[in-house]
Order: sequence, then structure tokens, then C-alpha cells
Amino acid sequence: MTTRNRRHLPFFVYGTLRPGEPNHDLFLRGRTRAEEPGRLLGAVLYDGPGYPYAVEEPGGELSGELVTARPESYDRLLLELDELEEYVPGDPDSLYVRVERDVVRRRDGATVRAWVYLAGAAVAAELRADGRRIEGGDWPARGLPGPTAS
Repeated sequence: MTTRNRRHLPFFVYGTLRPGEPNHDLFLRGRTRAEEPGRLLGAVLYDGPGYPYAVEEPGGELSGELVTARPESYDRLLLELDELEEYVPGDPDSLYVRVERDVVRRRDGATVRAWVYLAGAAVAAELRADGRRIEGGDWPARGLPGPTAS
């Protein structure tokens, strides 16, 4: 089945694909119809390091952008984002998995169904055990560690 036969869901991005972050310009600039702030409930954020992982957790919340792709860009963008996130459908060892989740739009509180890339099962288990959680669930607002004294 090609992506043309699927619903064109928006994407919920929470890390390096957000405006002002490096992958936004590389992948999204000029290819979106709308970008608006949103919240994903039931997930928390971990530092990769260098990029974040969303991990499902009851009571969690993270901030991001709800991105609606231009229809003519959608199929190619979906493939490129899957590749960026190292998501291979059906592969249990994928770094991320792409799943449908409800996202709350900040402007009006409406719930929108969107694609979200969550940490794959093995990565999520490792992060829960030893990962650095990003308090507040907001990647751009995270506290970056400063240089360490030797």
C-alpha cells in the first residue's frame, strides 16, 4: 500500500524538527501548510543525547508542534522522516516507531490525530532504566549541561 492510499495525518514534532532546530529547515521548510503548538499527553521526553526520544508514560506531557504537510509534499516527506528517525515498519529493532496518537492543539484545546515518532521498545526500556529525562517535556527549553571542571 502506498502512502497515497492512507490518510494524510499531520506530524507531531517535539525535537530537532521543531522551528529553530536544525532539522526543521532541512526537512520541513517550504513543505508545510500549517505549524501550530501542541501537546502530547501520556509521554515524557528523554535526552538522546543530541536529540530527544518520546517515551509513553501515563501522566506525562510534552510540548511540540503539530505540522501539516502540503499535500504535494506529503508522500516524500513521510518517507524522509521515517528514514531520519530510523523507522522501519515491522522491525522491532527500529530506533523510533511511528504511531498515531491524539495531540492537543494549544490554541483551542481541540484534539487532532497525528503521527508521532516514539522511542522503539528496546530504546524506551533503556531510557527508562538509565536515561536523562527532560523535565517539563520541552526540548528547546531543556537545561543543557555546562562544561565540567576537571
